[in-house]
Amino acid sequence: MTFDVHALDEFVLVGSAVTLFAILAVRVSTRAGLPSLLIYLLMGVALGEAGVGIQFEDAAAAHALGFAALAVILAEGGLTTNWREARPSMRLGVSLATVGIVVSVTVVAVVAHYVLGLPWELAVLLGAVCSPTDAAAVFSVLRVVPLPRRLTGALEAESGLNDAPTVVLVTLVSTGAVGDHPPVVVAGLVLGELALGVVCGLAAGFGGAWLMRRAALPTAGLYPLAVLSLAFLGYGAAAALHGSGFAAVYVAALVLGNSDLPHRGATRSFAEGVAWLAQIGLFVMLGLLLSPGRITLSTVGMALAAGLVLTLVARPISVAVSALVQPMSWRELTFLSWAGLRGAVPIVLTTIPLAEGIDGSERLFDLVFVMVVVFTLLTGPTLPWVARVLRVARRSEPRDLDVEAAPLERVAADLLQVTISPRSLMHGVEVGELRLPPGASVSLVIRGGETLVPERRTVLRSGDHLLVVTPRRQREQTERRLRQVSRGGRLAQWLGPAR
Repeated sequence: MTFDVHALDEFVLVGSAVTLFAILAVRVSTRAGLPSLLIYLLMGVALGEAGVGIQFEDAAAAHALGFAALAVILAEGGLTTNWREARPSMRLGVSLATVGIVVSVTVVAVVAHYVLGLPWELAVLLGAVCSPTDAAAVFSVLRVVPLPRRLTGALEAESGLNDAPTVVLVTLVSTGAVGDHPPVVVAGLVLGELALGVVCGLAAGFGGAWLMRRAALPTAGLYPLAVLSLAFLGYGAAAALHGSGFAAVYVAALVLGNSDLPHRGATRSFAEGVAWLAQIGLFVMLGLLLSPGRITLSTVGMALAAGLVLTLVARPISVAVSALVQPMSWRELTFLSWAGLRGAVPIVLTTIPLAEGIDGSERLFDLVFVMVVVFTLLTGPTLPWVARVLRVARRSEPRDLDVEAAPLERVAADLLQVTISPRSLMHGVEVGELRLPPGASVSLVIRGGETLVPERRTVLRSGDHLLVVTPRRQREQTERRLRQVSRGGRLAQWLGPAR
């Protein structure tokens, strides 16, 4: 076996160019409110057999690489999710990821069989691969849409956990094992693997947090690698015990990301960068796997019909049933129904039957690919508008006060960079009138390019940039107090808490 250096050089050239183009495309997709996956998928199609001519037809490799990329994306999602914000909505998120999946798969499968004429095997597979929401799409889009915490928490928890049961179901159907057991046993297997994955994730998370607090690594760059390795340790342990690796890696990362560990800021930044790289590689690879010549008008019509059923029938019913454990207003439930973003997950899941050689699996892959592209274009850009129409959007914070944070790891504190906008009622307030929590203080004011160390009687002005140091345990209370003053002025304490 010889090593082709020239082939490696070409791979590095093309790979770096594609990655740089994909990174620049993030700005375009963010402005348009689109998940960047669409651009990456189309890049893959352009590089494939219908464009540049790169041949890629290895479904088994796509399956393995796709699962690895999804694990990285879930790890990043867990590390960057705030448990305090997600906890109140966790019941609904778990319900959407379990009960909601069952309802959605059932509705789509029944319609696909009796209306679209698909055989039961393909109908169930279609329902299973299309029902889970996509973590990458949810994390990238919803975090720039100003929503109440209970909505973002529920959607993020759902997208982090719903891959686990659907992977088990798709695998059982694709291997023919589902026909060997009654539905009750299949449901027990799915729930059992999910529970085992959660247990492995908790063990890896809490055990890893205990270890990291006592480890003295020689350089800060090793801490992000160690944290991600611990999350993947949970994945590997769960998979070895026949549990859900996806549930394990998300739960482990969630615990680690919300633990008081050294260099948390650097760890999260590193995880975000690795997750972006995984998304780029995953979506470009899935685009390469598509053969545009196979797509017919019949495929497009069936994809549109299945997408309409999923979006307008299955998703609303599954949300309504899931919300029985945590009732919400009809406006919030309607938004949750519309915000069921699909992305790479459905396409990756279709590689399972494709790798198993199931009859009709290529048609299923093409159908799901078209459906994901069309309905991501439909739902992604409209989310801010839908949130405003339903009146579930909260006011965007930067209108009054722009707050950014940087960690001060050695002293367990955070440095808040605060910008006072022209709309802020903090204009004219003295530093002493802020009445920040104990231990928090304004350390520096930057005004007109000049810096000054403030005193209690220093008057704040619009356009000022403040550096506020706060103990980490007081950060949330400090931010809340700053926003109260920004919206209520010096009378904020008598006007009620900031929303």
